[in-house]
Amino acid sequence: MQLLVNVDHVATLRNARGEGYPDPVEAAKVCEQAGASGIVFHLRKDRRHIKTDDVHRLKENVKGTLDFEMAATNEMIKISKAVDPHLITLVPESREELTTEGGLDMEVVYDDFEKRVFPAYRETDIAISLFIDPNEEDIKLAADLGSDAIELHTGTYANADTEEEKAAELERLKKGAIQAHELGMKVNAGHGLNLVNLPPLVETVPHLNDISIGHALVSSALYLGLDNTVQKFLDVMLTTKQTTN
Repeated sequence: MQLLVNVDHVATLRNARGEGYPDPVEAAKVCEQAGASGIVFHLRKDRRHIKTDDVHRLKENVKGTLDFEMAATNEMIKISKAVDPHLITLVPESREELTTEGGLDMEVVYDDFEKRVFPAYRETDIAISLFIDPNEEDIKLAADLGSDAIELHTGTYANADTEEEKAAELERLKKGAIQAHELGMKVNAGHGLNLVNLPPLVETVPHLNDISIGHALVSSALYLGLDNTVQKFLDVMLTTKQTTN
């Protein structure tokens, strides 16, 4: 199980004043030095946080896994192939949303992904992950496409109001992870995770490979420091994993 840190909101803070700091690339270096296994970024059409130049600098500086989150547009396909990250994670994207609000609707995107998107990467070494909700049919369609991985959308779990709702969503995530693993795909997870809701996820959901955490980690770093916050998330992952083995 690996921690990948999403540095989008370091760029959000930088862009708020139009200054050159804080630099998401420098933040990425700190995160890796503190023990993170890699870095995630989402290059959006409107460049609201990460900029195109950031992407190329991250490629030059990140030592571990580099996960390029993106909508499956021709522009992003072209940029990602030029950057050559280890992994792309295809996500739905809407200009109006504050953050990615849910997983891909696989029935809607399937034909386009099969004919246009997946063939664009098959002559590369870039692995493909699909950001999806823990729905049986969506996971099956991801496997049918030949996706290397899925990233389970954990936002519904993270935002659940009651313990019953959280438990129900954890069960869905568990079943989804088992199904994806049995279909030969790596299982990643992310969205809305923090130091409080991460332990039950790690304890309940098997086969987790990469866990992507951004906003909560960057927010906690304002009080605790970035390197210390990364270590706290790693400690939670390690401690929880050890108690369940």
